[in-house]
Amino acid sequence: MRHFSAQWRRSIPTGLLLLGVMVLAGCAGEQYPQSSLHPKGDFAELVDGLFMNTVWWATAIFILVEGALLWAIFKFRGKPTDAEPKQIHGSTVIEIIWTVIPAAVLAVVAVPTVQTIFRTAAIPQASAEGGEPLLVEVSGHQWWWEFYYPEYGIRTANELHVPVGRTVDLRMKTVDVLHSFWVPQFAGKRDVFPNRETRLWFTAKEAGAYPGACGEFCGEQHAKMLFHTIASTSADFDTWVTSRKADSVAYAMPRSAAQIAADTTAVAPVVPVSAQVAEGQRLFAMKTCSGCHSLQAVGGPKVAIGPNLSGIGSRRYIASGWLENTDENLKHWIRFPDSVKSGVKMIVPPMTDAEAEAIVAFLRTKQ
Repeated sequence: MRHFSAQWRRSIPTGLLLLGVMVLAGCAGEQYPQSSLHPKGDFAELVDGLFMNTVWWATAIFILVEGALLWAIFKFRGKPTDAEPKQIHGSTVIEIIWTVIPAAVLAVVAVPTVQTIFRTAAIPQASAEGGEPLLVEVSGHQWWWEFYYPEYGIRTANELHVPVGRTVDLRMKTVDVLHSFWVPQFAGKRDVFPNRETRLWFTAKEAGAYPGACGEFCGEQHAKMLFHTIASTSADFDTWVTSRKADSVAYAMPRSAAQIAADTTAVAPVVPVSAQVAEGQRLFAMKTCSGCHSLQAVGGPKVAIGPNLSGIGSRRYIASGWLENTDENLKHWIRFPDSVKSGVKMIVPPMTDAEAEAIVAFLRTKQ
């Protein structure tokens, strides 16, 4: 017994060191942005405030209970010469006390919890600056997210752009199975159902790119159903809207410099594109890419098999947030999508490396 006690005492420093390392690791919020412990919006701040309130109550109770336990251990520890302690059935007073105190603590926690539930369930009618909330219709697909902005007529995918300071009203549904929309630093999870609308709101307080994910198992590639919320200043958001509206003009086959020079009807200067870009646009149509993907943010099809590719050239990620948007990754995704996400609906006809490079060059023009 004495040997066990000595061994236990020697392990205490190691245990405290490991505990300290875990606590410090949990504080590294910048390295782990997909964490609800570092809120960047009002909805998330409400939830975080409730969580921290519960943590401080739990900490205080832990200190009191463990302190009383340690005091009792040392104050009333038995000695070999002690007589047999008196056996009692119980104390009604003590039982009432240890029933009333936990009930009171639960009540103190329950009141702010219920208040937070009602506050987060109520969709604000106006943003902090007084304007109307930005309405965004969200659709979950296997395995990507679609975003539609009725105010602007813009339809895009896998990047939710929002202006800082303006409340966002998300109205969500799914076209297939159950999904769950989750942006940890802005709001809590919301399950998304077929044929039923669920709603969520938040107001971004800091500009940046914030990762989100599907929080409900939805099939083979559930873990790769990611997206990003891009919060930007009002001016930058307006620039993004202008860029997307420019995609509303259906793209025409590009012309060579000679064709442009011979066109006497042109009233504005037209910049010719490279031969590779022209070939990429031709292949985009010939390889049936355009049958599943639209390049028009405004005026494109309301129902599409694949994500809207408006602005694909400047997106941070592809494959629903799974791959960085580099030329090499985009080329590999175009040629071998099933090797990245098995089970996707993207069926690609035989394609050479040069053809994939041409399509990548064409898509890079879609900023």
